[in-house]
Amino acid sequence: MNASTILVVEDEQDIIDLVEFNLRQAGFNVIKATNGLDGLRLAKEKKPALLVLDLMLPGLEGQEVCRRLKQGDDTRRIPVLMLTALASETDRIVGFELGADDYLAKPFSPRELVLRVRAILRRQTGPEEQSAPLRKDALVIHPDRFEVRIDDEMVALTATEFKLLHHLVANAGRVQTRQQLLEHVWGYEYDGYARTVDTHVRRLRKKIGPLSDDIETIRGIGYRYKE
Repeated sequence: MNASTILVVEDEQDIIDLVEFNLRQAGFNVIKATNGLDGLRLAKEKKPALLVLDLMLPGLEGQEVCRRLKQGDDTRRIPVLMLTALASETDRIVGFELGADDYLAKPFSPRELVLRVRAILRRQTGPEEQSAPLRKDALVIHPDRFEVRIDDEMVALTATEFKLLHHLVANAGRVQTRQQLLEHVWGYEYDGYARTVDTHVRRLRKKIGPLSDDIETIRGIGYRYKE
């Protein structure tokens, strides 16, 4: 994966120019595609550090691009920041269900875009507070390798899902509020985006299957991993 290259998939030239200028100012290399098919091809060929993805694209819609990337063994770890005019809560949830790491609605602040890109990339480095394997019954988390195993079977997680699970297990028995999880896992506050946590927890429960009940919902507060 190219650690400094961002792939921007967007069909509006003024948005492409704005995103490219601000990302280059922040020190990133930028490659571009103006339709979904070319975006998917470049993601597979170039393995960028992150994909900035519009949803309403010619050729292949952004949601389908995201879905295919997250299903590919060689591309599922590429984080996706959805950048779109579809700003409803339902649209955000659909994006997160497909595996998107973040969601920024148009019109957007270029400064916020850069902050979110950097926050997503920080998650790719793994939890800093612990490098030794974290074991909890049948679950083993390897922070240094970004690996999760249940009964020695590999579980495929995105970087965000991995960090969320690691944080919950490392704090087993202690309730984590949604705001705490947003600040620790996502790296900054999401005003009004508490459902982001709920959607990722739901995806995480599906992926850890037999251990899904070990992530407990504390109604009105947040979540806790069973002690």
